[in-house]
Amino acid sequence: MKIGVSNFPTDYSMAAVPLARALEERGFESLWVVEHTHIPASRRTPYPPGGDLPSIYWESYEPFTFLAQAAAVTESLKIGTGVCLVPEHHPIALAKRVASLDSLSGGRFLFGIGAGWNAEELENHGVAFAERWKVLREHVLAMKACWTERGASFHGKYVDFDPVWVEPKPVQRPHPPVYIGASSKWAIERIVDYAEGWLPIGMPGWEERLDQLNALCEEKGRDRAEIDVSLFTAPESQDVLAELQAKGVNRVILSLPTSSQDESLKVLDSYAPVIEWANGLE
Repeated sequence: MKIGVSNFPTDYSMAAVPLARALEERGFESLWVVEHTHIPASRRTPYPPGGDLPSIYWESYEPFTFLAQAAAVTESLKIGTGVCLVPEHHPIALAKRVASLDSLSGGRFLFGIGAGWNAEELENHGVAFAERWKVLREHVLAMKACWTERGASFHGKYVDFDPVWVEPKPVQRPHPPVYIGASSKWAIERIVDYAEGWLPIGMPGWEERLDQLNALCEEKGRDRAEIDVSLFTAPESQDVLAELQAKGVNRVILSLPTSSQDESLKVLDSYAPVIEWANGLE
């Protein structure tokens, strides 16, 4: 079982360099950070959990810049987006950014992706909310072409380009793993179709989706062992963690609140029993 940490990093929370060093020193396997290019002042789209939208959603750093700093001062810590809003980027430019970070980090990048929940945010990037997952799929397939082909081309409804050279290629072969961060029945179908991993949140109903994933892999002839399941959840007892592992969860991602360095270190230290348990499995 791998143990990661997720965070909304801001200019008033623990900085990338000390955070990455602290995670690696304490035995955490990975660091995952969020993305919102902006938050529209309009509140037409309600915050999914309800209530007011926390300010960290528009105060968070751009994730690739933050993760590059984290990678530069660590040797083994994996770095991931949890999640990158793929429809808000041009696929050639994003393919270049992902490949560069994977290359510079020595192959440590984990590409968590999503389509976004804020309709206005997507519209500001020229993406219709109803089409966001269709756009995402073409972007992912176009990026995979850029990562794996010398003269990559793609011709779809939303993405269209003739052969291009996009270098450097990622260190990971054939490319960094793509994790879909969604838990609808359609998300499971997308994972089996074109992803290497799943990033569910440990909310009621997620285990039903895990059963769906297992069944759909068998139906489609996809090797379930090839799909990495990384669960965002709270610290659990060792018995619960063992149950999750038995069900096929490969990684648990614990939340690190957006807070000062002193407070962040206290939270990380409180997770020591989870790290010790995970290390005991090796």
